[in-house]
Parts: sequence; structure tokens; C-alpha cells
Amino acid sequence: MTPISGSTASAIADSVRDLVSRGELAPGDALPPIRTLAGQLRVNRNTVAAAYRQLVSAGMAQAGGRRGTAIADIPHLDSERRPAANLIDLASGNPDPRLLPDLLQAIGRTRYQTTLYGAPAIDAGLMTVARRLFAADLGEAEDNREIVVTHGAVDAVERVLNSCLARGDAVAMEDPCFLVSIGTVRLNGYRRIPVPVDKQGMTVPGLQDAIANRGARAVIITPRSHNPTGVSIDAHRATKLRSVLAKYPEVLVVEDDYFSLLSSAPYCRVTPASTYNWALVRSVAKFLGPDIRLALVATNPQTAQILGARLRAGKTWVSHLLQAATATLLTDRATAAQLSRARKAYATRSQLLTKALADKGIAPLGNPDGLNLWIDLPDAESVATTMTRLTDAGWAVQPGDIFAVDPFQPRHGIRVTSATIAKSAASEFAADLAKILDPNTFRY
Repeated sequence: MTPISGSTASAIADSVRDLVSRGELAPGDALPPIRTLAGQLRVNRNTVAAAYRQLVSAGMAQAGGRRGTAIADIPHLDSERRPAANLIDLASGNPDPRLLPDLLQAIGRTRYQTTLYGAPAIDAGLMTVARRLFAADLGEAEDNREIVVTHGAVDAVERVLNSCLARGDAVAMEDPCFLVSIGTVRLNGYRRIPVPVDKQGMTVPGLQDAIANRGARAVIITPRSHNPTGVSIDAHRATKLRSVLAKYPEVLVVEDDYFSLLSSAPYCRVTPASTYNWALVRSVAKFLGPDIRLALVATNPQTAQILGARLRAGKTWVSHLLQAATATLLTDRATAAQLSRARKAYATRSQLLTKALADKGIAPLGNPDGLNLWIDLPDAESVATTMTRLTDAGWAVQPGDIFAVDPFQPRHGIRVTSATIAKSAASEFAADLAKILDPNTFRY
């Protein structure tokens, strides 16, 4: 006899929660079939089904179709592999620290007044800068948008999703995808729908299928310098994606333009004017430093109100000192010159590596921009072999399977970071990779 009790859906769900809390039910344990539990508790099967739906919605259980319902596992999230100290690092995905401005100097130049509870959440100077930055791409008219400051891009994406979605809702995501975005969606209880990426970014048929046939209520998309592939959406692809999204104005659209000021590719907006809820997220981490946990978010007024209310209610606004220092950096001529140098340096390094690979008959996906590029491989075995042999040759890269939205259907390949690579290293890496792989097996 099951220890589960209760005569209503809520009571049955509470009983299961209590059993989990006491350790009598563990992650992975199967719950009784609906018919069986209904008979034991002498309730209608619909009552048990409703209880199980409550548990799934709360993230306490997971539905397995014909396999039944089970207590949810503690999420295991993949992480990028940390390269060994004896390897040349083409794996970390980090910006070049030599191309970052001096944060301590910026703080020293910052005019700051002590901020108390009840003060506006956004520093006035940073608001001025943010309006200027967004106006360049979204137009001068601001009646359809507001600006919010969050604790980085990941925080922004999570808050926007939580403002518009319920647990169990489906989110369309690029595949392969930024690893942290996968974790954010999974930990918050949303369903992940992979949308293939080609040389111009998220594919149009894939997005259409995700919304029309698989019920996606939100899409997270990287307009340029996609991580892990480095591809960018051009104007033609953006128009096609907007056409799809325009048919579904209720679908939340989140554009993660994390590389913004450093990207050599232009920003091509994919959000149509008809979309009810949207957000354009721009982190400063890649060009001001990963420790500056701050992102600027342009979003529709209703979503902005929800985001702002949650930040204020939790007293979790972004530090005004950090905001003021960011504003100082973004209005400083020296920083502007530094950003220009960084943009050119990253573009040059990416091109060096792309050319070195091309000289050996190896073609990365698309025309990479940013810190990374992607090389497709035929299958999982070739990825494993390549990883092992590159390590033996002294190189560290990332295996592509960790970036899979669906871990059971990964896109086979490797991600290579070009952020700090020198010309000689690019040539040596390409030569070593060419020795490991037969170029005729690549899919161009």
C-alpha cells in the first residue's frame, strides 16, 4: 500500500511533497499509476491526475508519458571543461584581459553619492548612456520601450522568462546553444525546444516548427556572434524570422545581444513590431569585464514594470556604484578607443584562425564573429577522438555535445576560442587538427 494519502488533488500533492521532504520518496522514484492510486485512495482518477499535474507544474515531479510520473531528479547541468594548465587554452570562451579597461581607475574617476533605500533603481547617468545605445538600433522614439538594469545577461534572461512564462512552458532555443541559457531554462522548469543553427543563425523552418507544432511560448535568440558557433543573423535572415514571429505576437522574444559593442557584424533585429512581450539584452561583461555583473535591457513597458517591481521588492537592484562606474567607462574617450581596438583585435584573430583552417581544408560554420568558432564533425566518436588527440598535441577546446539543447541529439563538433590566439598558434593548431582529421569527412 502506498504511503500517499489525501482525498483532494491538493491534499494528494501535499502528501507527496511531505514524503519527499522526509526522504521516503527520492528523485527518480516512480509514483503509482493514476488508476492504481485512485483505487487505493477511493477517489476519481481525475483527482489523482490533477494532483500529478500540480506536482509537475511545481517541478516536484516529471511526466514520462507511458512510463508514468516520477519524482523529479536534481538537475545535473553540464559545464564547460576547464583547460589543464599545460594546454594551450582555446576552450575558455573568455575575453582577452589585455583588451579590458581598468575598472579601478574608472571607479576612481566616478562621481558617486551614497544611495539609500527608495532611490531610483537606475543611475541617471547610466540611463542616459543606455538610451543613446539603444536608440542607435531601435530608433529615437521611446514610447514603446523602457530600460531596466539587471545583474548581467543571464539574470536578465531569467527574469524576463519568469515574468512572462509558467513552469512547463516551452522555450525555443538555438541548437547548439549558449550553455548557461540551457541551464537557466532547465532550472526554471521550462521545456527546451531545439532549433537548428546554420551559417546565418537560427533557421526559419526550425523556428516555425518550434512554435506551430511544438508549442513554444518564448524564443531566446542571439542576433550576432552566437556562442558557441560565432555566426550572426544577416538582414535577409532577420526578415524571414520576423515574418514567422509576426504570426505569433503572443510569443515572448528575447534577443541576447551579449557581444554588442564588440561585434563586427551589424545588429539585425528579429523582433517584429507586433510582438507583445520582448527584450533586447546587452551585457557589458565581454567588453568591460566579466566581473561587472550588469546588463542593459530594453523591453516593452509591461515587462519592464514587472522586472522593475521584482528588483525593487527584493532590494536587489544593481549596485549604483557599479552603474556609475559603467556609465563613466561608456562615456570615456579612452574606453571608446579601447573598444575599437578590441573589436578589431577579435575580428583579426577570428579571421586568422578561419584562414589557417581553410588553408588546411577545414571550414568553420559560417563567417565567425566574436570569440569562438565551430567546426562540425561527423559523429560522437569523431568528436571524442578529436578531443583526445588535440589534448595529446597540447590544445584545449570544448566538445560540442555540452552545448546541445537535447542531450540525446547533440550536434557533433568542437568549439574553438580565438579570443587570444596569435598567428603562429593559429597555423600550428590548424596543422595539428588537419593531421587528426580527414577533411573529406567535414560537412560544409
